[in-house]
Amino acid sequence: MTDDIEYAEPGEDGDLYEHHRIVVDKGQSPVRIDKFLTDKIANATRNKVQQGIETEAVRVNDRPVKPSYKVQPLDVITVSLPEPPRDTDVLPEDIPLNIVFEDDELLIINKPAGMVVHPAYQNWTGTLVNALTYHFRQLPTTQNGEGRPGLVHRIDKDTSGLLVIAKTEWAMAHLARQFFDHKIERTYYALVWGEPNPPDGTIDVNLGRSLKDRRVTAAFPDGDFGRRAVTHYKTLKPLRYVSLVQCNLETGRTHQIRAHMQHIGHPLFNDATYGGDKILRGTTFAKYRQFVENCFKLMPRQALHAKSLGFVHPRTRQWLQFDSDLPDDFKAVLEKWEKYTDVS
Repeated sequence: MTDDIEYAEPGEDGDLYEHHRIVVDKGQSPVRIDKFLTDKIANATRNKVQQGIETEAVRVNDRPVKPSYKVQPLDVITVSLPEPPRDTDVLPEDIPLNIVFEDDELLIINKPAGMVVHPAYQNWTGTLVNALTYHFRQLPTTQNGEGRPGLVHRIDKDTSGLLVIAKTEWAMAHLARQFFDHKIERTYYALVWGEPNPPDGTIDVNLGRSLKDRRVTAAFPDGDFGRRAVTHYKTLKPLRYVSLVQCNLETGRTHQIRAHMQHIGHPLFNDATYGGDKILRGTTFAKYRQFVENCFKLMPRQALHAKSLGFVHPRTRQWLQFDSDLPDDFKAVLEKWEKYTDVS
């Protein structure tokens, strides 16, 4: 599944696209900008950097500078070029990773909500791929080196949970095949509005980009548009106004669970893109409204967590199964609803 990211379209009037944005550390000692950027940007030579400075593609605090300029703490350095960045232009960043499992072939990451998986327009830094590029340096890529380093699949920016990362070409190919053949076990926990009826079921409805807004995934029940998408769901805990639901993916379309649950009338709690950030169940008297708004503040994102992940190990051919706890914000909101329904 992909993140909520839009790629820039080439401009007709020579627009430039921001490839890197670097905020200089508070403790940085003065150093020439050409040396600073050569050290910071992967695969950048001193000559390339100097050319960028001379053509004013490099700016400091939105102003052009000379190669001899010495960077200062908290300077904001941007590098902009005429074409959109390639996927391979990734800045390694020392970002802590919650590694659940690792061996020579792969690792399992428990991604926090709020972290973008893959660099793209307006999200060039601070992503999982930036972190992976720093920590592992050499990771396989898809599509002749133009893919996402080590990534076999993705989850949305504001979805938390488990991801598998390939560390070798062999693992990349083997895991990708398992995803293609729908042999990966993927279980998500979602808090949805209302109580699904029936409580358990399968949603087999085509999904595709909305004709009104390309950032949104829409359901096409007639099957005349989009691609087949299958989500199996099971209600784990009905709470009158909301329900904890387990979702298992047979396919992996963009925003699949979010779009499918909206389609059957049960959007994810606080999912602003799919209408879940409004009070959809219960009367809107003041006390209840305040309770729901407090829950929204506790979990300012869609209530979705990639809880478990299972697959065959590329080398040992043994089945591996991983599970993760609900993150604190999800647990806190779930507990509030449990207490509310107990006393109401």
